[in-house]
Amino acid sequence: MAARLLRSSLRLWGGRGGRGALRSPPAARYSHSGGEERLETPSAEKLTDIGTRRIFSSEHDIFRESVRKFFREEVIPYHAEWEKAGEVSRELWEKAGKQGLLGVHTAQHHGGVGGDLYSAAVVWEEQAYSNCTGPGFSLHSNIVMPYITHYGSKEQIDRFIPQMTAGKCIGAIAMTEPGAGSDLQGIKTNARKDKSDWILNGSKVFISNGQLSDIVIVVAATNREAQSPAHGISLFLVESGMRGFIKGQKLHKIGLKAQDTSELFFEDVRLPSTALLGEENKGFYYIMQELPQERLVVADLAVSSSEFMFEETRNYVRGRKAFGKVIAHLQTVQHKLAELKTHICVTRAFVDSCLQLHKEKRLDSATASMAKYWATALQNTVAYDCLQLHGGWGYMWEYPIARLGACAKRGLIIAISRPLCHTRKKSPRHRAPSLCG
Repeated sequence: MAARLLRSSLRLWGGRGGRGALRSPPAARYSHSGGEERLETPSAEKLTDIGTRRIFSSEHDIFRESVRKFFREEVIPYHAEWEKAGEVSRELWEKAGKQGLLGVHTAQHHGGVGGDLYSAAVVWEEQAYSNCTGPGFSLHSNIVMPYITHYGSKEQIDRFIPQMTAGKCIGAIAMTEPGAGSDLQGIKTNARKDKSDWILNGSKVFISNGQLSDIVIVVAATNREAQSPAHGISLFLVESGMRGFIKGQKLHKIGLKAQDTSELFFEDVRLPSTALLGEENKGFYYIMQELPQERLVVADLAVSSSEFMFEETRNYVRGRKAFGKVIAHLQTVQHKLAELKTHICVTRAFVDSCLQLHKEKRLDSATASMAKYWATALQNTVAYDCLQLHGGWGYMWEYPIARLGACAKRGLIIAISRPLCHTRKKSPRHRAPSLCG
């Protein structure tokens, strides 16, 4: 059924072949213009309802239904098993590829699905609504793939993008090191030229998709004599199985149990000249260009998680009794829910505005940073308050709110931790860690 729904949605968007290509659907019209009427989040019955929010259209709704069904049938039943394993199955990636859920916003002529930004947002929002943090789809599709399509050669694009869209080649990006996260000046991983090749040495940590990765974008210093570290950073495409490329242990985290996070080691890895992504010593500038989308993804995931937590908690208090009555009828509980919904809906409006700006290529780094900063703080506030409304059961791992409380902490750290937001200098040597670490 999910496949039929997806094929139907792809046909509506002018898809071709089995995977299809999503043509950008027309924008939803508003009631005052005599067109399609769509409720905004505050007026919807549930914050996660399909058919709401003016940025989407009915075609997006059809796609959302198929994505929601995919997570319900292919991810949720197996997620607890993957949490124990510390990673999802490779089979899931290929299923997602067949369903057209990877590389959604990557152009069709590059080998992607060819959908618009809102279609990509549907996928990462639905993953948040499923409360399944294991699959690193958003990192793969909306962080790693754009680096390759924006800065890669035709050979690199043709070699990797179609396979990444099919889920047969899993991507990661390696930036953070044991002694360097937000400050590029501390990066020790380096690559030196050896005739036409490069020799890569160093290590990375906190790398999402690290164990499963087939291709890793590695940030390395290539010119220690540059006037600033920003002028001496390059990006390399390192493939799994290359001699000297070692995947370390999976790291045990307090949350995101099913998302594989690893250490990576590079010991005299010989890379051909074709492994350089973009131009030599231009890596820092490429990173700066990709930051707005990276932070937007984090922000939308955070507010979507908040919406899910609110609905889970509202359902819980409606069925829980204390003091002789359903606790949802207690005025203090009603006040707290009203407060949470207000903050969530205001944040949703801001993040949707950022999505609109980014679709029009007008989202700047400062605005994206605001969205990420605010939405991840809200996510943690909502997690705390919702856990309190669950009482002791909110501390039990089998309850979604317990897992979400642990996972929400990650949002405060990635794409620059909150303390560093206040202390970083306006210097090109300072850089936020990426979504993957």
